[in-house]
Amino acid sequence: MRITWIQPEDLVGHELRQAREEQKDVDEIEERWHAAGGAPAPARGASPDPVPPELRSLAIDLLDELDALPRPLAGDEPEGFDEILTAADPAPAAAPAGNLEERVAGAWLGRSAGCVLGKPVENIPRAGIRAIAQATGNWPVSSWFTAVGLPDEVSERWPWNRASRPTSLAENIDGIPEDDDLNFTILGLIVLERHGTGFTTADVAKAWMDYLPAGRIFTAERVALRNLLEGCLPPETATRRNPFREWIGARLRVDAYGWAAPGDPEAAARMAWEDARLSHTANGLYAAMFMSAVHAASLTEDSSAACADVGLSVVPSASRLAHALREARDLAGSARDWEEVVDELERAHDYHWVHAINNTALVAAALHRFDGDFSGAICAAVQGGLDTDTNGAAVGSVLGALTGRSGIPHVWVEPLRGRFSTSLPGYDGATVGALAQRTLALAVEPSRA
Repeated sequence: MRITWIQPEDLVGHELRQAREEQKDVDEIEERWHAAGGAPAPARGASPDPVPPELRSLAIDLLDELDALPRPLAGDEPEGFDEILTAADPAPAAAPAGNLEERVAGAWLGRSAGCVLGKPVENIPRAGIRAIAQATGNWPVSSWFTAVGLPDEVSERWPWNRASRPTSLAENIDGIPEDDDLNFTILGLIVLERHGTGFTTADVAKAWMDYLPAGRIFTAERVALRNLLEGCLPPETATRRNPFREWIGARLRVDAYGWAAPGDPEAAARMAWEDARLSHTANGLYAAMFMSAVHAASLTEDSSAACADVGLSVVPSASRLAHALREARDLAGSARDWEEVVDELERAHDYHWVHAINNTALVAAALHRFDGDFSGAICAAVQGGLDTDTNGAAVGSVLGALTGRSGIPHVWVEPLRGRFSTSLPGYDGATVGALAQRTLALAVEPSRA
């Protein structure tokens, strides 16, 4: 069996790319790796064949060498929380809206709908998403994806996400299927109920050990869990042999922290940072902080664009993510149509399809362009490709909070049945209503969590 995301020989290629993105000089190390017979990063989570023991041993040595290289961008991209805020300009706190119960329930429902919309086309390029949608009369995307009427040649060229197809198409949605984006939202609620808003990274690590099956987490999270099991403690869990440290995983974990700090972007960002540093660094941290601050603002503001600006306020202004977010805002406000906006973002930010920078820029662009339009926003985010379920969930959460539970169109609500499937012990079958009420208790009096 070839286990995805943690085999040393599979990590070297990813680490070489990540190191170059951080402006490290890795040419000599890469030459040694290829000269020894090492391969580039696999297209998927694991290479198909085992390697000789000596090549695996070399991979471990090279990963440790790469880890030890200094970060040339450290000055513009700090990692300590106080240093991050000093390099940013956090927006002031604002009073929560009066309809907090409606907003919190809308956020849970919106997150679920956006996630399920994106699940069947996850890891399909934009061209494939467009081909599927056009072939079924759903372009621009405006409703659930369907296999009904989809020509064989299209489905063969652009196969659905195998794990999601049975549960996430218009003809088979029956409740909210399991997804790591939603598992982590529930787990965030668990962390807050256990420890309150003053939780530590160690508290998050303990919750992972208690609740998360290793097979239900991926990339940086799986590496961090491996590091925990090998006796490492945070923040080393995020840096040791972890080429996915700036990918999107931490960003998808933070909704509950924003909801527990309504109108307070700095408090939301602090909780996100505390969680994210278990598995992520630099722009992986900032993406989580951005998103948590956006969610905090969604319980206060009346505009998704304003929420995105609040999120940007907690990101170091000279960081790569801040540059991408400002560009996304400018493009979304231009006269270009949506597909042209996404084209420009793709050209400017050539990262892996689950990297934090390109995905978060896409989310920000959707929040600015589709302000007040729940359906338009989640569909645009998913239509934009990359990590479709994660981006659909993020945008759906924000627009759902702003719209409120009763404002989300019925087409996105009815098939979900208001219930979750999950592998988290004790939470399979949990209802949106019950989780929203528990979240509301945190939002009203977070200090009592």
